[in-house]
Amino acid sequence: MRLDRLKGTTIVKISRRHTLGAAGAAAGWSLIPGNVLGANGKVNIACIGIGNRGAGVMNSIHQTGHTNFVALCDVALGSKHTQEMEAAFPNAKRYSDFRKMFDQMGNQIDAVLVCTPDFSHFPASMMAMALGKHVYVEKPMGRTFQEVGLIMRAAEKYGVMTQMGNQGHSENNYYQFKAWQEAGIIKDVTHVDAYMNNRRRWHGWGDVKGYPSAEKMPKGLQWDLWQGTTPEFHPYNTKLHPGNWRGWHQYGTGCFGDWGAHILDTIHQFLDLGLPERVSAKYLDGRNDFIFPMESTINFAFPARGDMPAMDIDWYDGQHNKPEVPKEFGDKPCPGRPGKFIYSKEYVFQGDSHGSMLQVVPYAKMRELLKAGKLPRDFGKNSDHYMNFVQACRGEEQPNSPFSIAGPLSQMLSLGCMAQRLGGTLEFDRKNQRITNNKFANSLLKDNVRKGWEQYYTV
Repeated sequence: MRLDRLKGTTIVKISRRHTLGAAGAAAGWSLIPGNVLGANGKVNIACIGIGNRGAGVMNSIHQTGHTNFVALCDVALGSKHTQEMEAAFPNAKRYSDFRKMFDQMGNQIDAVLVCTPDFSHFPASMMAMALGKHVYVEKPMGRTFQEVGLIMRAAEKYGVMTQMGNQGHSENNYYQFKAWQEAGIIKDVTHVDAYMNNRRRWHGWGDVKGYPSAEKMPKGLQWDLWQGTTPEFHPYNTKLHPGNWRGWHQYGTGCFGDWGAHILDTIHQFLDLGLPERVSAKYLDGRNDFIFPMESTINFAFPARGDMPAMDIDWYDGQHNKPEVPKEFGDKPCPGRPGKFIYSKEYVFQGDSHGSMLQVVPYAKMRELLKAGKLPRDFGKNSDHYMNFVQACRGEEQPNSPFSIAGPLSQMLSLGCMAQRLGGTLEFDRKNQRITNNKFANSLLKDNVRKGWEQYYTV
């Protein structure tokens, strides 16, 4: 669809009286016609969450040269985390509450970047899509299995362009994996070892018995808004914000949710894994009801798919918890950087994270395949992840990591996080999408809904 065909696309306008109060939370949304792109042909962007990772995404999107930043939204405007982007885009309107932003200038926004913590990806993404906005959301798409499912349904219903922020999914490994699979080099995969062994924020916290007590809140921080849909209110503490939210089951998705989307993305898509039929915690060090363990090994079992055999994945995290290297890797230790080993019936592959390319091990075998011309090497010239999303908004490309592809991966990540929290084995009914052997675990597929935020849980 070209730019001149995007005019007249339907958008949604929501009155502030419907969005900001609990009384209006369940009010309906009405449709009105509107324009999609700005008069200069650029994509008008709003960013929700402009500090830290949000700043990086904004800079990369801005560098495409095809966007205008028209709105900046953050619960801590004026803080040291947001000052850089506020200064970089002085003409963009500023908001603390994304609901108010959409109400006041929804018809001026074409696309939204959601760069908030994991637990608050959901409501912003849902509202943006219901308003007809294209959405780029950082990984994973949502914190719970239910959230991701609803986001996928909304993307399909509203027909917007979407992209999850696993940047390597538009880089060399994406095109290499696809080409090598089509050439018959990657086939009959039976096992994957994936690992991320860097120190994480919650390492060293010890045996946490509950949420931390209240500390003095930074000036200007809108803490109630930061809590978003979180059903139980917890007071401000530096062990929650900024950044430390990632280690809490209620707020983050730990190491696996953070890095699994960068290490397993091409494996998950091109091997058509979908959802596992079993998730098992093979090893947990420091299992805790509130925070993620210090180390874990989680196994995912997948059934046969078409002509592809049944396979499984072992995920390793923790500073000293690494997989054994394959004999084909020689006497080298497991790399210190995040990565994976892929075992097929004919070859073993080693790769790192994000867009890093795979190699056949031992490398002598790879040289043989290269010399014989069996390994595709030219993957063409392709847009990076940010340009890919912007071009999708412009009707020029299809996104590489749309919610239809990133969603099942995000749901797999959420199941792994549940195994890290509970331990044991979770039997998963892929067809009915429920855990069959643990009622409490099945209840954790979704969260309680905070009063005043119910409207986002209906598609």
